[in-house]
Amino acid sequence: MFGASFNRKRVKLKKLIGIRARLALLALILVAPLMLERARSLEETRARQVADISVELKDLAQHSASTLREVISSVETIMKSTAYIRASARDGGRSCDMLRASLPVDLPWIRSLLIVGGDGRVQCSTQSTLVGLDLSDRGYFKKAKETRELVFSDFLFAKSDHKPIMIAAYAASAIDAAADAVIVAGVDLDWVSAFMGNLGRQPGVSALLVDGAGVVLAAPEDQANIVGRPVNTLPMLSAVAEKVVGSDQPEGSFSFAASDGSERAINFSRIAGTRSRLIVSVDETRVSADINREIRTAYLQLGFVCLFVLLGALVAAERLIIRPIETITAMAKRFGQGEWAARADSSRLPAEFVPLARAFNAMAAQLFERERELIASNDRLTVMASIDMLSGLANRRGFQSRLDFEWMKAQQYDGQLSLLMIDVDHFKPFNDTYGHPEGDACLARLGEALAGIAAETMGFAGRYGGEEFCLLLPNTDAGRALEIGEMVRAAVQDLGIPHTTSSHETVTVSVGVACVKPNHQQHPGDLIEAADASLYAAKRRGRNAVAEHGLGQTDDSGDPLAMAS
Repeated sequence: MFGASFNRKRVKLKKLIGIRARLALLALILVAPLMLERARSLEETRARQVADISVELKDLAQHSASTLREVISSVETIMKSTAYIRASARDGGRSCDMLRASLPVDLPWIRSLLIVGGDGRVQCSTQSTLVGLDLSDRGYFKKAKETRELVFSDFLFAKSDHKPIMIAAYAASAIDAAADAVIVAGVDLDWVSAFMGNLGRQPGVSALLVDGAGVVLAAPEDQANIVGRPVNTLPMLSAVAEKVVGSDQPEGSFSFAASDGSERAINFSRIAGTRSRLIVSVDETRVSADINREIRTAYLQLGFVCLFVLLGALVAAERLIIRPIETITAMAKRFGQGEWAARADSSRLPAEFVPLARAFNAMAAQLFERERELIASNDRLTVMASIDMLSGLANRRGFQSRLDFEWMKAQQYDGQLSLLMIDVDHFKPFNDTYGHPEGDACLARLGEALAGIAAETMGFAGRYGGEEFCLLLPNTDAGRALEIGEMVRAAVQDLGIPHTTSSHETVTVSVGVACVKPNHQQHPGDLIEAADASLYAAKRRGRNAVAEHGLGQTDDSGDPLAMAS
């Protein structure tokens, strides 16, 4: 009993000390300026003011670097979207049209967007004059193909107009390994220079963007002549060029005396995803000249206000802040652990926390409803991901899942499994003659016919790809599979879909039949290969035919494909 009581008191004491320690730290932060002001001298005041300037410089550099990171991120997003378009579109002309239409007009920092072939020549560009340009010798092109990552170049002169530029490159093979194109974007350094000019509008503040080799990429308009020059050749920064460019730190700051004798503070930040660095410098002498005694008055006023706030916090912190926060935190934990009915009781909270409690309750209700909607959406998407929208049958993914399931089931019960591979005869001439819309309509009608036969035979029909369909027949031997194959062939011919370029003058199909009793030495892919071999045999017989392949059987020559008949 004594031990439990002592532990409870120790926990309470720990909480009390924790709160008071934080409040004491706050009091120290608030009162320290008042103490320093009483004993301050002119030099101490100036030092403190310069320190404040350094903090402001760091915040300015970080904010500016963050803005540039967002620019880089937008470039990366555009390039990856273009790479996806390129990898997805089989038609090069279509991907070019989509490229030109996809470049947002509100991104002035992207000068041009190109699709470069594997041989290094520009295949497509938002600037038609760049088509055909050879970029195979550019380092960024080689590196992007090699690493399959987003690559940014150092300072370059554009091959098209010899203007300063920085290039970003991204290999489409990162999206699709079969794609050999590289997406290239030119970053407009004039826009970046204008941004540098806006950054340096404050008196005594200047900004530069340099690449990994220390060459100036962008500068304010009044310093445009230094773009393209190494930073170690600039009088004001030559003394610290190596320290800034050679640093492996993502950011840093220090002070130094410039060649003209002025005291300067430097803050640099690396732009994530590139080798570039943003350098912001402040002439401390110039900035300090405008500081006056009003700062001390402002600190005194701030100190009194903070002291008053601290006294109020000491009186009301536990009741008005700590307890309400703990209550809401407990509700959030319960909700996070899956207790969807958890709600904060606003009647037991101070008035200031009631809106927060109501907001939490509303959020909890919305999250619960969204969780239900998300589960329902995921269920719908799972179904849609396995359906071919044109034919209404299962797509290749859905067929493969069903094949794996039926294969394991047949293994377990020692049953037979048959597969029909069905290919529309002369479908390309059909498309060329009647057009793709009629081709799609033809495939849709075939899908309906196969769906009916699948329902009648207890099979599973799917569209394997293009004009090729499949019909999976569980617990069906080779003889019955051949009968169903003939049923499919006849059903398609009976549809009477006109096909003037075919010798039968109607749309017909060739059917390859394969049957197997699955075992551990075979795989589902073996059944697909056997059915494909049968389909090939049916094509060789003049199409509009049914051929069968006995998986695992061989003729006297030992060739299993020779069993196709």
